[in-house]
Amino acid sequence: MTRQAISQCGAPSASSLWSSINWHQVEDDVFRFQMRIAKAVKAQHWNKVRVLQRLLTRAHQAKLLAVKRVTSNRERNTPGIDGTRWINPQQKWHAAMSLSCRGYRAQPLQRIHIPKKNGKTRPLGIPTMHDRAMQALFLVATEPVTESTADHHSYGFRPKRSAADAIENCRVRLTWPYGGLSRVRGNLHARF
Repeated sequence: MTRQAISQCGAPSASSLWSSINWHQVEDDVFRFQMRIAKAVKAQHWNKVRVLQRLLTRAHQAKLLAVKRVTSNRERNTPGIDGTRWINPQQKWHAAMSLSCRGYRAQPLQRIHIPKKNGKTRPLGIPTMHDRAMQALFLVATEPVTESTADHHSYGFRPKRSAADAIENCRVRLTWPYGGLSRVRGNLHARF
C-alpha cells in the first residue's frame, strides 16, 4: 500500500496490510539478498556474509516470508506449548512485526508421544508458532551458506532435490562414459 493511499483512507488495518502484500515481490527481494550472501560465501568474504545475514534477519520481507512459510505448511494448525495459532491475517501481520533476534529465547517444546507400529512410542517436540517463525527466518539467512558449501552430489534434506535426482545421478555415473558398468541391480527407492 502506498503512502498516498494510506493518507487518503487513514491507517490501514493489519489484516488489509497482510492481504495487500505482493508475495512475488517479497520472495524476489529475499532471493536477491540470498544471492548476495551466496556470492560473498563463494568469495570467502566471511565478515560480509555475517553482515548480510544480520541485515536479512532484520529485513521486513524476510520476516513476512518466514511467517507465510509457517502459516501455510501442514503443521499450521498445531499449536505449541503456549496454545497460540496464527489463523487470520491480523495475527499473521502482528506475528511478522514481532519477530526480532534481539533477546530471543526459544520456548520449551510441547512433548507428545506418537505410537509406532511395534507398540512403542516415540517422543515428538512441538515448538510454538513464534519459534517456528524464528527458525524459518534463520533458515532464510543460513540456507545460502549451506547450499554454497555443500557437496553437489548430496541429495538428502536439500531444497529442490529429491530421490529421483539421486537415482538419476547414479544412472549417469554408472553408464559407459563415466563408470563403464553396463548393468547394476539394486533398489535405491527403499533408501529414501
